[in-house]
Amino acid sequence: MSAAEVTKNIRIKHADKLFIGGEWVAPSTGAKIAVVSPITEEMIFSFAEAREADVDRAVAAARKAFDEGPWPRLSPAERAGYIRKFSEAIAARNDELGHAWTNQTGMVHALAGATKDFVCPIWDQHVGLADTFEFEKEYASLAGGGRGYILREPIGVAAGIVPWNAPLLISSLKLAPALLAGCTFILKASPETPIEAYILAEIAEEIGLPKGVLNVIAADRTASEHLVRHRGVDKVSFTGSTAVGKRVASIVSERMGRYTMELGGKSAAIILDDMSVEEAVAGLTADICIMSGQYCMALSRVIVPRRRHDDFASEFKRVFSAARVGDPYDPESDLGPLAMSRQLDRVLGYIGKGKEEGATLVAGGGRPAGLDRGFFVEPTIFANVDNGMTIAREEIFGPVISLIAAEDEGDAIRIANDSPFGLNGAVLTHDDDRAYQVMRQIRAGNVSQNRFRQDLTLGFGGYKESGVGREGGADGLAAYLESKTVLLNNAR
Repeated sequence: MSAAEVTKNIRIKHADKLFIGGEWVAPSTGAKIAVVSPITEEMIFSFAEAREADVDRAVAAARKAFDEGPWPRLSPAERAGYIRKFSEAIAARNDELGHAWTNQTGMVHALAGATKDFVCPIWDQHVGLADTFEFEKEYASLAGGGRGYILREPIGVAAGIVPWNAPLLISSLKLAPALLAGCTFILKASPETPIEAYILAEIAEEIGLPKGVLNVIAADRTASEHLVRHRGVDKVSFTGSTAVGKRVASIVSERMGRYTMELGGKSAAIILDDMSVEEAVAGLTADICIMSGQYCMALSRVIVPRRRHDDFASEFKRVFSAARVGDPYDPESDLGPLAMSRQLDRVLGYIGKGKEEGATLVAGGGRPAGLDRGFFVEPTIFANVDNGMTIAREEIFGPVISLIAAEDEGDAIRIANDSPFGLNGAVLTHDDDRAYQVMRQIRAGNVSQNRFRQDLTLGFGGYKESGVGREGGADGLAAYLESKTVLLNNAR
């Protein structure tokens, strides 16, 4: 799809402005952000780049809306009315949002075209939570009689910092609970993928969201750090790499600000001895092709019984060699390109490191033949990987699987937990009870049976260096609320 076709399919009204205080305002400088197609390497959009002065304006608008405006003083049910309108408007713009996801990240359009199916349930759940979440709960007080209450009140001004790989999904996981809680919000879009954030801003304007409740900017690192440091921001919700997350957390903690961190992963799939080679490989191959492996919960370490290691390596070779890399709009493509040039360099660099450290390259390992334009890479499988190798320790964020042999079930669990990360995991077996017992021993925030599965209505997040807190579900809503104990002489 050419740049002209992309802009025809995605309608952005004010790419040259920022959405602050309920209005489209000129940025403080003429700096621009270029959005480049990973398919054609052409620039497809240019957006205004926010600088520090623009961050200050956005925080001031959100601060005023929280301190003086009606939003935190509305009932949860009243706020849920706006959340319902967000869901409806997102569904109405599904086609545009699908094109945006494909043309910014390389996501195959067969999946990206169903954006509303991924995203609207998040907003819809928060409509329901307005009625079911206990924003106020009464207790019998032991402090001299009377009644006690736990109140859940909005934290204040929240900033959401969103990565480039699934911008609308991750923005929704932050914005929907923040709005229901009564917070006002600054959405800081990734400079690589700002389209979805601008569409959310247009929706906020369209549905009459009170001014200053949502402010949208796209910015690079310097302005982003200024936002994190800003004393007008009460909470930061960050999704991204562990290295950057550690820095964000250290900055926010200097003022005892609140934060949620959803960070990196190096997730393990443990294959037990009753699972057939063919079934296991088919499921794991499909998983790693999602977004070309560019998602934090990818099952990129596959732990197999040692006696079956070579069988798994052969089957992965057969399946990966047949996987079709190509135009994400082609229904025959199993995976599209990586999102950007530096991501391609990163993945190829890790593949080189795997070979240097002695892993066996079974399939893939380079750029596909005939695809000289666009940021394409072959799905890659390494066998004979030691869990201490770089490709088994660090997050690659690409379609690369490390095959690791274990002596027995206990050794497989040990290897799975021998990681600085703890975001996701899977146990492949047809024995439900055995799956559950192994899952209980895996130190990860999300574990599923037989394949990658994720239920964002139940919440997700990580152990260890994979993050702090949870996003999605009731736990994700609680992350935007403070608890207040109130003691009264008598019941209200």
